[in-house]
Amino acid sequence: MDMLAESPPLVPRRTGTAASRSGIEQLIKVFFGGNALIALVVLALITVFLFREGFGFFGQNLENLRLYRQAGLEYVDIIRAEAKEHAALSRALNDLRLRQFRRAERANVPREQIDVALAPFDEFANAFSDSAVDLNGLVSDLGEQASAYKEQLFARNELWAQKQQLERRGAMAEAAQIIVPEVDSTAALAALRTGTPGFETASAQMAATINQLLSSAPPLANDDLQPAVDKWKERVRAYLAGLPSAAEQLRTWSPDVPVPWYRAISSFVFGHDWITASFWQDWYGIRPLLVGSIMVSVVALTIAIPLGVSSAIYVSEIASREEKRLIKPYIEFIAAIPSVVLGFFGIAVVGQAVRAMSELPMFSWVSFFPISERLNVFTAGCLLALMAVPTIFTLSEDALRNVPRGFKEASYALGANRLQTIGRVLVPASLSGIVSAILLGLGRVIGETMVVLLCAGNRIEIPDFTEGLGAFFQPVHTMTGIIAQEMGEVVRGSMHYRALFMVGLVLFTITLGINYLAQKLVARYRMSIG
Repeated sequence: MDMLAESPPLVPRRTGTAASRSGIEQLIKVFFGGNALIALVVLALITVFLFREGFGFFGQNLENLRLYRQAGLEYVDIIRAEAKEHAALSRALNDLRLRQFRRAERANVPREQIDVALAPFDEFANAFSDSAVDLNGLVSDLGEQASAYKEQLFARNELWAQKQQLERRGAMAEAAQIIVPEVDSTAALAALRTGTPGFETASAQMAATINQLLSSAPPLANDDLQPAVDKWKERVRAYLAGLPSAAEQLRTWSPDVPVPWYRAISSFVFGHDWITASFWQDWYGIRPLLVGSIMVSVVALTIAIPLGVSSAIYVSEIASREEKRLIKPYIEFIAAIPSVVLGFFGIAVVGQAVRAMSELPMFSWVSFFPISERLNVFTAGCLLALMAVPTIFTLSEDALRNVPRGFKEASYALGANRLQTIGRVLVPASLSGIVSAILLGLGRVIGETMVVLLCAGNRIEIPDFTEGLGAFFQPVHTMTGIIAQEMGEVVRGSMHYRALFMVGLVLFTITLGINYLAQKLVARYRMSIG
């Protein structure tokens, strides 16, 4: 008995099982850890590639800006800006004519009577448009002179760069064969500066003609459009008042003023023109594309967040089992619809319906109705909202279902009703998940290409924000749309090619910034409720 009491207990041997389990765990770590490492490497390669391809743009852009000023095209731009403003005023006048025509059409006035009633207005509009004939001719002539001078400078610079490259390599014989032609800059700029007195003469004649037209403007067929006409006349008077300052800019312009290095960056970040394949100069200003992307995303999220989050709350906390079986699959099925199909739906149905709605008499009190463009910010935003709703709905519902059941039971035990429990317990507890769902929805919206390419109108222009909410019913272009539209047509390594990569880099940076700010917001909210 003593021997049995003193003997140690028998322990079953599990050495083989433990070793096998350890080996499986090691394989799992290697598998998932390796995939995570591959993802990090791919992300790093994408980042490096974007930076490498994009940042070469700034050096090329700076050289182009310096050549542009040296050739005198900047001088011509002063006159061309006045011609473009006159053209914008003519377009605004045509829009007023279109609004009068559509209102008469809705009143069932025959087409012949409409044309007769609008004949004086058409004569006034044509006379206003013809008042800038001399100005446009001056811009055309000076532009041809400056463009020819720029080509000479560009050819000389190219040959000089080739010669210096050969000399650095030691190929002195080949370098000596390259003859760099001389360019008579003094004569070219002197001929260009004759545009100053020409502009003063043309602008004086144009101002006299326009003032005479304004004093004899015809009456409108629709009196309710008179405020819009008065606003247009104020723009015209302000335009005429600015012509002397343009003449002063022409007199003080000099091609010898150096272009600072930061101009290459500021012209891209703050530039309001994106012009490619121009015989004058290509311009790459991201501001209209950035504004377009932001406006479309704002419209999409304004619609998608209430719909997606509210639907998730209803399905998770209020709906019956039968309703869940009906609602949830149909909302999630929207994510399976190809974006090009949604784009066609936007062109054929949504855009047409929005424009038809703007023409209804019940909306005549809206200052910017009826709209002339069916493809605009609002149309694209509605379609993108439809694409973002499934993402926001699914992830928000998962976040609500993952809230511990004890939270809900404790709220009901304290006497709270269903609405109070949802608003004060469930939503705050699942806020991080809901914010993540909204961020993923934003990523889907801001990264979408096909819908905005088909439905946003593709006008590279900053909307007229003086119209208030009417700016959301104007066509725009977006960063993703411009990349998809132009990347297949550019030459690898060209400035246009690198500019598109810079647009992609800006989009990449914005996405990272939004995620960082959202994480900070969620962390601060957790601290406040903790």
